[in-house]
Amino acid sequence: MNDIDLEAVRLLLNRLGVRPEQLLDQPAPTSMPSVREYVESVSKAVPAGTLRVYETYWNRIVDEWGDRPLDEPTPLDIKQLAERTKAAALVRKNSRGGRSAAEHLIAAARCLYQHAIADRLMSESDNPARRVAKPRRLANTRRALPDNRLREINEAAGTTGNDPELDLVLLRFHTETAARRGGALALRRCDLDPEQCLVRLLEKGGTVRWQPVSPTLMKHLLVLGEQRGAIGNEQLLRYRNGDPITRRRYDYLWQRLGKHLPWVATQQVSTHWIRYTTLTWVERHFGYAVARVFAGHFGKSDAGTTTTYVRATIEEVATALAALTNEEHPLAVVSPRQLSSTSRDSIGRT
Repeated sequence: MNDIDLEAVRLLLNRLGVRPEQLLDQPAPTSMPSVREYVESVSKAVPAGTLRVYETYWNRIVDEWGDRPLDEPTPLDIKQLAERTKAAALVRKNSRGGRSAAEHLIAAARCLYQHAIADRLMSESDNPARRVAKPRRLANTRRALPDNRLREINEAAGTTGNDPELDLVLLRFHTETAARRGGALALRRCDLDPEQCLVRLLEKGGTVRWQPVSPTLMKHLLVLGEQRGAIGNEQLLRYRNGDPITRRRYDYLWQRLGKHLPWVATQQVSTHWIRYTTLTWVERHFGYAVARVFAGHFGKSDAGTTTTYVRATIEEVATALAALTNEEHPLAVVSPRQLSSTSRDSIGRT
C-alpha cells in the first residue's frame, strides 16, 4: 500500500469517526447478553469471598438495568447509581456518609465489566465502569489498643456470655497471630503443627502462611478441637454442641462486650482492632520487616521493592511472638529471658 492509499484510508476513517486503534482493539461481533444474564454468569465464576462482597451490589445493578444489554449502561448511569446507593446506605455508628457503599458499587461494576472484556464482549476502551472514579477514602479510625483496654476486653469476655472459653481462645488467637476473622474461621485440625507451635492460616485472596503461636495457645486449640469434635479437615473452632462457628460469633462477642464496656460500643471496636494492636507492638519492638511478615503481607503493592531483600524469617516472627507472649517458642532464636526489658513488655492479656 502506497502513501496515497494510506491517506485515503485515513480520510475514510476520519469521516466514519473511527480511530485506527479501535480496529486493533475491537472484539469479534457477538451476541450481547443482558445485564441480568451476565451477572448470573459472573456470580458463578468468582470466589466465595468476592461474591459475598459484591452480590448485594450486583443485585442492585440487576434491579436497575437487568433487561438492558450489558454494553448499554454509560459511565453517567453508573455514577448516578453509585450516588443513589450512597444516599440509601444504612446509617450506623461507624457510618461515613455512604462512601463505602458507593465504592463497593463501582468496584462491583468494574469486576463485572472486566469479565466482559476478558470474554471479548467489549474492548477496554468501551468499559463504562473504568471511567467512574471511586470516592476518596477517609482516614481509617482503627488504632492499636493500650494494654489496659485489651485487658478489659479479655476480662469481660472471660466472665460473661454463653461460652467464655471459646471467646477467650478467639481473642488470644487473634492477639497472637494478628489473623483476620477468615483465618480463624478457616482453621482446621490438620492446620495445627503442635511440635513446632505453628498454625496454617488460609486467608483472603487464597493466601496460605504458617504462623507461630505460643505453646499455651496451641494447647487450648488442641483441647477445644478434641472436646468439640473437630477432626481432620473439619473446622476447628466450634460451639459446645459441635457446630462450627460463623462470623455471627464475632458479631455476638463484640455486641456483648459493648454492653459491658461502653467505650467498645462507642468506638465500634472490632476484631480488626486486635490485629492493629499486635502489629503495632511488633513493629515498635522488632521493626517493619518482621511486622510485615507477621501481618501476612507479601505483595509488592504495599511497600517498596527493598522488602524483597529484607523479608523477615519465620524464626524472627517466632522470636517476636515469644516476646509478645513472654513464653518460650521452639523456633525463636532468642528466648524471652534474653531479650531486653524494653522488648519484653508484652501486650496486656488475662
